[in-house]
Amino acid sequence: MKNADIRNWIIKAENDLKASRDLINSENPVTDSICFHAQQCVEKYLKAYLIYNGIGITKTHDITQLIENCIKNDNNFNYLYTIKADGLTIYAVEIRYPDDFYLPSIEEARDSIAIAEKVKYFVTDKLKNQGFVLHDQQ
Repeated sequence: MKNADIRNWIIKAENDLKASRDLINSENPVTDSICFHAQQCVEKYLKAYLIYNGIGITKTHDITQLIENCIKNDNNFNYLYTIKADGLTIYAVEIRYPDDFYLPSIEEARDSIAIAEKVKYFVTDKLKNQGFVLHDQQ
């Protein structure tokens, strides 16, 4: 895949992170949407890394599966378990529908943004160290 394609994944990840940040600072934060966008940010950064490294991706929202695929290429991705990035998977689908109604707390929403930011910096550092040139990073 071309570098422009990887950048597009990163742009989409950044848009999700921006949406989370904007929502958390609103008058009445919508916590399920904040957590959803944080999860999407993490998912897209991990997929960008996998694609850059020639590792095929499947249509999944499972952060654990994506981390495991990254670990096959770089064992340092175990770090993402220490920051509980895998815990964001629940925000991909489960909380978006009223079947098992749940609204994350404002603290959970803040934590999800913090995790997404850590994943962003971790993955972008990995990509930079592999020679990928990031442009217009926020």
